[in-house]
Amino acid sequence: MSWGTELWDQFDNLDKHTQWSIDFLERYAKFVKERLDIEQNYAKQLRSLVKKYCPKRSKEEEPRFTSCLSFYSILNELNDYAGQREVVAEEMAHKVYGELMRYSQDLKAERKHHLQEGRKAQQGLDHCWKQMDNSKRKFERECKEAEKSQLTFDRLDNDINATKSEVEKAKAQFYLRTHMADESKNEYAAQLQNFNAEQWKHFNNNIPHIFKNLQDMDERRTVKLGETYRSFAEAERRVVPIISKCLEGMVSAAKAVDERRDSAIVVESFKSGFDPPGDFPFEDFSQNLSRTGSDGTISNTPKGDRDKDGAPGPRSDPKHPTSRTKNKLWLFGKKPKAPSLEDFSHLPPEQRRKRLQQRIDELNKELQKEVDQRDALNKMKDVYEKNPQMGDPSSLQPKISETICNMEKLRSEIHKNETWLSEVEGKQSSRGDRRHSADNHHHTPQGRESPEGSYTDDTSQEHHTPHRRPTPAQPGPPNPDPHEFDDEFDDDDPLPVIGHCKALYSFDGQNEGTLVMAEDEVLYIIEEDKGDGWTRARKQSGEEGYVPTSYVEITMEKNSKGS
Repeated sequence: MSWGTELWDQFDNLDKHTQWSIDFLERYAKFVKERLDIEQNYAKQLRSLVKKYCPKRSKEEEPRFTSCLSFYSILNELNDYAGQREVVAEEMAHKVYGELMRYSQDLKAERKHHLQEGRKAQQGLDHCWKQMDNSKRKFERECKEAEKSQLTFDRLDNDINATKSEVEKAKAQFYLRTHMADESKNEYAAQLQNFNAEQWKHFNNNIPHIFKNLQDMDERRTVKLGETYRSFAEAERRVVPIISKCLEGMVSAAKAVDERRDSAIVVESFKSGFDPPGDFPFEDFSQNLSRTGSDGTISNTPKGDRDKDGAPGPRSDPKHPTSRTKNKLWLFGKKPKAPSLEDFSHLPPEQRRKRLQQRIDELNKELQKEVDQRDALNKMKDVYEKNPQMGDPSSLQPKISETICNMEKLRSEIHKNETWLSEVEGKQSSRGDRRHSADNHHHTPQGRESPEGSYTDDTSQEHHTPHRRPTPAQPGPPNPDPHEFDDEFDDDDPLPVIGHCKALYSFDGQNEGTLVMAEDEVLYIIEEDKGDGWTRARKQSGEEGYVPTSYVEITMEKNSKGS
């Protein structure tokens, strides 16, 4: 339906309608703007959330558990999801909101132009109507004047007393007014004809054309709204496949969680490589007591039987108060925190082996870089020697020398770390062999490994040569204060026991203040290593001295710090 034919007399209402339509379009544009602001804020909050829960870590601190890796994969997918929300906001900003605002300005300008044309046409019609109305009024006045002049002429013409001049004058006036009335009539007729023509043209040509333009404008506005509605939905639908992939990635990350692998990583991360501690030896403090015949069960026990039962042969020091040795030695006691050392000797064997292997791998990578750099410099030097105009070969010599020096340093470091690694691996293989031998040959006669490495039996005195473990390098001789050392050993109140240790290797104790120990011998710890590589220990016989910390496996009491 056409506005021009159906709404020819509704100019004011169409003016209001077109204004409402533009206001509605701008209202929808405002809605889109608030919607894309929500998307932008949502994406920003998601990125902040991902950044909060995925902090930067060093390479060594990167998590290896499948549950952690899956969680960080989910965070990465969520970060990609946030990126897609930003894409949605950007599409809405450019293809919907920006387009609507530009179109709104165009509509306002076009509407103003059409309405101005309509008002101009209306003003032209009003002007014609006024001219026609003025001519009509003039014609009416002239007719009335002509009628008066006619009455005056008729009255004087019939009056016998009137002079001839008065009659002629009245007659001339009558003819004049009649002529003026005729002219006014002709003018009125012409103005009326002109107004009717303009009015027909106004309502049949001008107004329909203007209203048709307004109708086309409004219909284009409606079509544009439909297109932007579709673009609004397309901006969301276009990212749905990528968002689906992000969600599928999250589901895949959830499926990748492996509890058994995580448990294996826990074992790999914290395995110390130590053997479980053996039975703690019995301390017999009653050997110096005299027993009567009725209660001589302890004193009459043969020494050989006591030795076979695991009781220590030598008598304990009578000066040691029993209250000092009643402290429990916790199986899972927390070891004191040792300072980090270059050879990682402060770590358990398994962890030490892993750290050394990691360092060796890193050093090998650095060495390979230096080798590549040296080869490149040598090639460049050869090119310079063949083509002197390209450069001076001697200028590369300092850099080549520096690279070779770095290579030597790295090789030295690698050799040093490989030595430590072989020491750890040799120690672990020795423990494994001994543990395997103990499991498979438990029927062999009971005996002790001598410091020289042979097993001795009390009955057969057979000698066996076991697999020897490499002995670690001994630290420098202990340098305790001689007065302090004498005072502590001669004191009636000896140091309390803060733990116990098991000898991993035999030690001859040739230096003054050191303690001789045999492999697998159990000793009491009475003073921790103070950083010099020596630990103060006490034998079950009461003899005290220093032993190398790297030669023993130490188990500290739980409350050793408070002793």
